[in-house]
Amino acid sequence: MTITTTNITDLYPTRGATEVATPRKDPVVWGSPDTPGPVSAGELQSLDRDGFLAVDQLIGPDEVARYARELERLTSDPAVRADERSIVEPQSKEIRSVFEVHKISEVFAELVRDERVVGRARQILGSDVYVHQSRINVKPGFGASGFYWHSDFETWHAEDGLPNMRTISVSIALTENYDTNGGLMIMPGSHKTFLGCAGATPKDNYKKSLQMQDAGTPSDEALTKMASEYGIKLFTGKAGSATWFDCNCMHGSGDNITPFPRSNVFIVFNSVENTAVEPFAAPIRRPDFIGARDFTPVR
Repeated sequence: MTITTTNITDLYPTRGATEVATPRKDPVVWGSPDTPGPVSAGELQSLDRDGFLAVDQLIGPDEVARYARELERLTSDPAVRADERSIVEPQSKEIRSVFEVHKISEVFAELVRDERVVGRARQILGSDVYVHQSRINVKPGFGASGFYWHSDFETWHAEDGLPNMRTISVSIALTENYDTNGGLMIMPGSHKTFLGCAGATPKDNYKKSLQMQDAGTPSDEALTKMASEYGIKLFTGKAGSATWFDCNCMHGSGDNITPFPRSNVFIVFNSVENTAVEPFAAPIRRPDFIGARDFTPVR
């Protein structure tokens, strides 16, 4: 059945009675290959094929130190901890994430406006962009929990109302990513298939899902099939490295039981031509600090 929300056709059905795989109907790279920018033609081809692009050093050591100090300042501020935009670990009660960080901190707002960052997003998405979501993630050692396998677009479509796959994320490392401290894992090529998950979305699902994903998670059978077809890549790299990845990549991360923390800045850019409508598969939209309703282009 075709579902519409404010006259927008739902191209990617999800949260129904059964799990349904739908071939991707949108481009991965929306910009012209000839458009000048920081991303090379070869890198754009790699992004289109694999769904991700790794940058060895997006920001330098001095910048890493500055952003790390700002992360520490925010996560140690009692006012920030008390803010609804801060998410705490269920067990340790330590801060796990701080959302809308580009509005809380001018330091991180500068990073969002940096042409090395927003310039890549504009080039990939082929338009002006706005921030759909931003956050800092803190994964301290000795037990910080991971994120289960999921497609971000599945949630952003179902619960935030993003109509099309015209959204790109960047994770910028503020600590070294080893192969042991709960790094990002992606199934290369998985972005070409949308996996609509089974099960209805509970009201205020975000209050639980930001700590542990439940609704919108694929079945073991589907994950086994996808992992067998695409494989799994684990991302490692020095502080200052970055991973750009398409909104529909199947990805996740493990727990960090090492002594080595893993912290990063996570920014989601969405095209101004793909602004959010009403949710496609949720009773109410998520708060603006998780799924923005301010579509002002980044300048």
